[in-house]
Amino acid sequence: MSEAEAPAGGARRRTRAEPSSVLGSRRASGPIARVLAGLALLACSACATYSDRTAAARDSLQRGDVPGGIAELDKFLKVRKPEDLPNKWKKDFELVVLERATLLQAAGQYELSARDFEAADKQLELLDIARDGAGKLGKYIYSDSATKYKTSPTEKLSLNAMNLCNYLARGDLQGAKVEAKRFTVMRNYMRDYDPEHQHAAFGSYVAGFVYEMLGQSDEALRYYDEALQEREFASLRAPIERLAARGSYRGERIRDYLPQGVDTPPPSQPDATPPSQPDAPPAATPPSSDVAPTPVTTPPVQRPATAMPQLASLPGTDGDASWRVIAGAVPGADGSSGAGELLVIAKTGRVPFKIPKRIPIGLAIGLAGAYITGDTTLLEYGMFKVVTYPELVGHDTFFDDAEAKIDGRSLDMELATDVTDEIVREYEDIKPKIIGAALTRMIVRAAAAEGARAAGNQSENGGAIIGFLAAAAIEGTLVALDKPDTRSWSTLPARVHVARATVPAGKHRVEVTVRGPGGWQRKTVPISMPAGGFVVLDVTTLR
Repeated sequence: MSEAEAPAGGARRRTRAEPSSVLGSRRASGPIARVLAGLALLACSACATYSDRTAAARDSLQRGDVPGGIAELDKFLKVRKPEDLPNKWKKDFELVVLERATLLQAAGQYELSARDFEAADKQLELLDIARDGAGKLGKYIYSDSATKYKTSPTEKLSLNAMNLCNYLARGDLQGAKVEAKRFTVMRNYMRDYDPEHQHAAFGSYVAGFVYEMLGQSDEALRYYDEALQEREFASLRAPIERLAARGSYRGERIRDYLPQGVDTPPPSQPDATPPSQPDAPPAATPPSSDVAPTPVTTPPVQRPATAMPQLASLPGTDGDASWRVIAGAVPGADGSSGAGELLVIAKTGRVPFKIPKRIPIGLAIGLAGAYITGDTTLLEYGMFKVVTYPELVGHDTFFDDAEAKIDGRSLDMELATDVTDEIVREYEDIKPKIIGAALTRMIVRAAAAEGARAAGNQSENGGAIIGFLAAAAIEGTLVALDKPDTRSWSTLPARVHVARATVPAGKHRVEVTVRGPGGWQRKTVPISMPAGGFVVLDVTTLR
């Protein structure tokens, strides 16, 4: 039997022709091969980003198919219908429920939308943008170490403001009052820890409307003063004059909206529904700067049981639930004025969402060096020097403006909040930290690659090429695995518009038209205004 033949049932022996140096290179590259095989397996099993997994729902919205978008999110949550909540809250489920709440509101399913908003709110945490350094933020923004989704300040305040619309659209002032208190807790916290930035003029506007309809003048004036600190609202001039005749609160912006000689508070007199002391929200405690961000929660509040107004049958709406209108009664109103308050809320577009972005800085430097010197060494070292981070990208917006008419008469529609501007501003504030964290991760990948290169270079025969291949394979695989966290509230409306009018009691027709680069769309809604009551019409277009 020759040495080239293996004995039966035994291992193959080394032949005389096989150099020992090759065996040495195999011994050196064996651990590297095992590492490469493990990395390849990880790369194959790497999960898609959040923006990838929710692309089908966004595509449905882009087509105007809101029910289709809800169905796609139900698949993500592994539930059969939107009436179901997850039995177990897995990673990202709280964000998907938040996304579904927005779609349910657009579909006019206000009760289900409110339930989803509140369920998500209990699970979500706040990302401490103001105090977090690049290290902690870097750990959060990459999907391999991120856990539960943390909302930005704009998203957190928008959640409460959006849910206020659900209660007002259903005529439930008491439920709206509780949500307004939750909004105030979060807004006060934001103001304390990040005083340079103001948020959610729309939330303050709607909360003020709630307290105005409850007959609590001073509380309404405080909220309106907050809204006016961020944006001018011509539609608030008349309501502020009425409220100032009964309330004593006088903020700086409130005085600007009063006629000369009317800024003196009237003699103390009780409101129709006196505000109670417990309404003052508890102070929120900001997270410590040297620990990971913690959830900012508000104490559980029991929503008072209230008799819900009856849903009127509205002809001509073709069963579209998003255009059903409930008329609410104002506590303490006797209807003697023969008029009521109409509030139209129109939400258009969607805020930008996040996608993975890669900047191949090493390749650019290597190509330039090779061109100038003719030496490709820089290319070998720089080909995988890539900065990977989550970048904001915009949707193809169909509608970005709105107008309203009642009985053919135009209403002044005002932009209440440009949510996109707030989201982009927040992102630009933390982008240097994001890029810093991305550069740190690039350095870590480079260090791992150089370790593999050094191990490969120990081989006596072909060590240089083995070292190069090992470094390239390891660094390239780590780049593929380095997926930034693209989670965000991607269905949040981009712009919120409001219009108000005092209209006579009785039947009216309201037209709401949204316009933009994609054309226009109009809905005509019959309403019945109760004397001394109110009607809130919510229109959400997510295109």
